Amino acid sequence: MNDSAPPLRPDLRALLEAHAATLDAARPKAVAQQRKRGRWTAREAIAALSDDGSFVEYGGLARPAVPDMTGAADGIVMGTARVEGRPVDLLFYDYTVYAGTQSAINHVKSSRMFEHAEKLRLPVICWLDGGGARPHDMKVEARGSTPTFVVFARLSGLVPTIGILPGRAFAGHANLAGMCDVLIATRDSSMGMAGPPLVEAALGVKLTPEEIGPADVHFASGVIDILVDDEAQAIAAAKKYLAYFSGRPTAAGPAPDTRALRDLVPENPRRAYNVRKAIEGIADIGSIMELKAGYGRAVVTSLVRIGGHPVGVIANQPMFLAGAIDSPASIKTAHFIQLCDAFDIPVLLLCDTPGLMVGPDVEKTGLVRHSARVLTALANATIPVMTVVLRKAYGLGYYIMGSQPLNPSILLAWPTAEYGGMGLEGAVNIIYRQELDAIADPEQRAETHRQLTAQLKKSNTATEVAARFLYDDVIDPADTRAILLNTLATFPTPPPRTTRKRLIEPL
Repeated sequence: MNDSAPPLRPDLRALLEAHAATLDAARPKAVAQQRKRGRWTAREAIAALSDDGSFVEYGGLARPAVPDMTGAADGIVMGTARVEGRPVDLLFYDYTVYAGTQSAINHVKSSRMFEHAEKLRLPVICWLDGGGARPHDMKVEARGSTPTFVVFARLSGLVPTIGILPGRAFAGHANLAGMCDVLIATRDSSMGMAGPPLVEAALGVKLTPEEIGPADVHFASGVIDILVDDEAQAIAAAKKYLAYFSGRPTAAGPAPDTRALRDLVPENPRRAYNVRKAIEGIADIGSIMELKAGYGRAVVTSLVRIGGHPVGVIANQPMFLAGAIDSPASIKTAHFIQLCDAFDIPVLLLCDTPGLMVGPDVEKTGLVRHSARVLTALANATIPVMTVVLRKAYGLGYYIMGSQPLNPSILLAWPTAEYGGMGLEGAVNIIYRQELDAIADPEQRAETHRQLTAQLKKSNTATEVAARFLYDDVIDPADTRAILLNTLATFPTPPPRTTRKRLIEPL
């Protein structure tokens, strides 16, 4: 018997050869180019992200529209896959094909993928490594419109959108990056609305990509959410982020030693502490993913798990501006609330703020509008909200940080909590102005001020405020996690959605 396989038909052989020609094994020079840049290929990144054998490619045989140009898959490797069991759509620009530029054909490809995600409600992960539009395609007649960006914008709030920036993203690539819910970037990446050629044409200045928009600039501005060292960390971050949006709890992770929370807040109310320690004392160990850590530093925004339940945490940071809320913190907070609300993730607010930032400089930043964005986002959110007052709960800062009028599902305080319609020292100046002005001796006036402030503080301690039922309870900080776990268990499972709940405004 002859067990050898029969010869392939010519048309099938040609097809298999065409597919094989697009793979890394058939393109050693292209792979070498990426190695020279210190980068992975697009297909290597997909293999690292996807579950084994789950990637189904769309448009692999596409080629440039310009007749004398060639390029594997016309610079986009895309399709469906599973990431830790969850179906997703992937769109990875291939920098080895004309620097990953966007072309007539690959715009049609990307539009097809985004429309596919919209129809089937699949998360989208984009690998944004490219130099914007491909100038050669200006020669293509009857190119028509480019719906890529419009279709991608329609995904806002409908499905999670994750952007990964492993190298350079300019023009159209940067536009897609700006529309992603979360943007993960390597530290040596760069991004800008125009690359070096257009910058030189417009401004007459020659700049490198790194001089135009280095990653540290975009991290400080809040454009980049998560900064990582390399592609492997970027892939790991994308997987971790996506898991928060599964719509269901996972198995509970290891629990922290909650007893450390008892001594976290200093006895001296003027001393700062790092609120990240509070988050670490509540969340499952290893579950914390902080977003926009370089921007709006008066507030910490993190996705966490508590007993396996996904939760969005918003915490005032006493280490920066004493926790006073400025415009960047407001913008960051409002955006994070929208993100959590769009995908039905409960929010936990950890309050320690002396109020909104004050003074002429902050008014120049539009704080009047930006702080209102926080209140508007939270007042209109339909997700459960939990509030824990750690220390200061003053003025409008407390009002927008989960106060009683916002009707949180539970409103707790630690024994260190201080309450007031404004900072108590300032309140004394207003309430007792005439009495203080009547005291001529400065030392006596200062001592009287201290005594009056102490009296006011005594009537606004956590237990006194709870006696007026302005808190649901004052608790041992070590019990915070357990109480929140029991509270999370009371929340109903959100119903499946067939439409978008809300848009997520780009930061």
